[in-house]
Amino acid sequence: MKIWARGGARGLLALVLLVVTLAGLAVPLVSERVRCRTFGIGCDRRPGAPVTSDAALPGRQPLTPLEAASQGAYVALGDSFSSGEGAYAIPDDLSRENRCHRTSRSYVHAVSRMFEFAGGTRFFACAGARTEHFFASKAGEPPQLEHVDAGTSLITLSVGGNDLGFTKVLAGCILTLPWSGGCQEQDAALEAREPELRKALASIVQGLLERAPRARVILLGYPRLFGEREGEALDNLGVADQRWLNAQGRELNDLIHEVARAADRELVRSGAPGSVEFIDVHSAFTGHEVGTGAPYVNGLDVDLKAFEVEFHSYHPNAAGYTALAELVTRQVRAGPGRPLNQWP
Repeated sequence: MKIWARGGARGLLALVLLVVTLAGLAVPLVSERVRCRTFGIGCDRRPGAPVTSDAALPGRQPLTPLEAASQGAYVALGDSFSSGEGAYAIPDDLSRENRCHRTSRSYVHAVSRMFEFAGGTRFFACAGARTEHFFASKAGEPPQLEHVDAGTSLITLSVGGNDLGFTKVLAGCILTLPWSGGCQEQDAALEAREPELRKALASIVQGLLERAPRARVILLGYPRLFGEREGEALDNLGVADQRWLNAQGRELNDLIHEVARAADRELVRSGAPGSVEFIDVHSAFTGHEVGTGAPYVNGLDVDLKAFEVEFHSYHPNAAGYTALAELVTRQVRAGPGRPLNQWP
């Protein structure tokens, strides 16, 4: 007892040091996941690496969809339906130097104002863009993919309509003799382009996630343009042609949705932190289609000298982009409908 009394403090200290040393020696003998859960060390902290181990730490709550989206930069990419084509409000919108037709009324600006993005907003959608322009230059600008990096937390884009040649399809429907049948005869050409578009979209999504593994990637579909009112011809389009055009738009949206869904399933399977989401905007203009009293989309405008359809034809106007902005902001808040694998 006397010996313990004299050396008790030193003995206790030696015992504590022995336990700590043995624990440290034992750590390498267990798996990384167990070390992470038990000791809080050995956790993978590489950019974009899954951090599921944090869930086991007491007091840790996963990021909300909005927190995940706003922790970095918002990057807006895509084609004319994202650039704002068709909604002009200030001189810069119509400037010749604005070769991508990015306008002040695009939904991108409303999203940027609605949320505070820690990394700011970058707007690089470009009218006329096809899937290839995510990997190659357009209008003198770098490939759209190069605007995304590890600090990107939210990406929105619309793309695919130009790959299928919808502008030419519309022109083929409108700039023909009435009842010629030239509109719906383009069906086979559209179907032939779909497999390549599917592969290109998948490559874009993969490229975005490789460059920004923690980003929420949101793909937008395309709105229905025509009201299909019985007995009402519009811009040389009979009701049957309007229905056919709307159906082609729905098929394109389904294709985009399938690509997004497949990519997101893979992220869930692998435990990755990002997400791939889809916004179905097909019915966003219901009651406000071309030719209605308060349309959300521009009608036909033809350059008679060149006998060409003007670019802004059948693109959203300011009210249309406001409607799209509401859907995008709602999706940013709501998230992908599944838990995100991101932690503070």
